[in-house]
Amino acid sequence: MGQIQDLQKRVWQNKLTKGFNTTNVDREFALAYGELAEAYEAHRKTTGDTGSELADTAIYLMGLAQMLGLDLETEILTKLDINEKRTYKNVNGHHIKDPKENEK
Repeated sequence: MGQIQDLQKRVWQNKLTKGFNTTNVDREFALAYGELAEAYEAHRKTTGDTGSELADTAIYLMGLAQMLGLDLETEILTKLDINEKRTYKNVNGHHIKDPKENEK
């Protein structure tokens, strides 16, 4: 078992132990989104809490993955493989997927 898998299970156990949400997926998405917004605000205001807020975001994502029966580590590794092979085109300073890639 990988480190992220271990963390995901630890996050889930903490949710169970503490009585946190383990069934309402919509709520968990909203809470994760809120944590990401808090991380952005901490970064923007240079409060020094950015790392802690990003950690909260990751914890919510791991809990959400467990709720949905997903192995987040496998999902991340799979997506990284895709992204590393993907080609991008710079359009007005933004990287977008190369439209030619859809032709394959």
